[in-house]
Amino acid sequence: MHSTLVIFLDGVGIGKNDTLKNPFFQKQFKFLNEIFGETPHLENQSISKGNKYIFPVDANMNVEGLPQSGTGQTSIFCGVNASKIVGRHFGPFPFSTLKPIIETENIFNSFIKKGLKVNFANAFPQIFFDYINSGRKRLNVTTLMALASDVQLFALVDLLNEKAISADITNRRWNTKMSYNIPIISPETAADRLLKITSENQFTLFEYFFTDHLGHGRNKEDFDILLDDLDRFLFRIISKVADNTTLLICSDHGNLENISVKGHTNNPTLTISAGFGSYNLMTKIKDLSQIKSALIDLY
Repeated sequence: MHSTLVIFLDGVGIGKNDTLKNPFFQKQFKFLNEIFGETPHLENQSISKGNKYIFPVDANMNVEGLPQSGTGQTSIFCGVNASKIVGRHFGPFPFSTLKPIIETENIFNSFIKKGLKVNFANAFPQIFFDYINSGRKRLNVTTLMALASDVQLFALVDLLNEKAISADITNRRWNTKMSYNIPIISPETAADRLLKITSENQFTLFEYFFTDHLGHGRNKEDFDILLDDLDRFLFRIISKVADNTTLLICSDHGNLENISVKGHTNNPTLTISAGFGSYNLMTKIKDLSQIKSALIDLY
């Protein structure tokens, strides 16, 4: 049986071919230009190279306004049009009426019910567990669905034992922002670890949220470092994905592709499939609500 790796990038759309507004054209990322030969933009949204595909996915889903994380992530991981259910786009956290859907319909639950092994590869610092243990549960979609499905949330010991990956990929921000003193690793080492974790499970999720933070104008001092780390990480992942592994890189709404504004965009989300079943994913996924079923249908 094959393995699936989903890398969720918060707030990444396909934008204009504009070096002033679009970091993807400012920086000429390796994971796009060296693998696919070019960077997608609104006039050229779909690109393929072998069994690797870049394609647009609709985050608006026939609901007016700017797409948001709460409804977007619920749509991705629960297979519903969450914005239509709520009556508007909502975020950053999920709307209260979506929580029962997240608890029962999330993708972790769906894979577990099929008898498949799942993994949430992110490592969380102690401050996160202190927050949960305090009784406060204002959490994003991915952590809510992990808690609802009894999927292990990894801690520092798991990060040090190479069983998990830090949200910033290299561990650097654990030291600089949270006063830890742990080894910093290269993006390539992190990618290799994530691919190993993927090979040991049928479904693995890794979440990267700094793309949305950068799009909102946060972490400006780390802008170049974070994007360089992400580029090297994704280049390694896409380059080394095995033939029996399904890779899907997806997002919940546009943002980073237009840094001239600090809010979200109505642009289609940047989506990449590679490896086993990649063509099927490219043909089946047209909006966020179709991602979950397309992944499960491969099993």
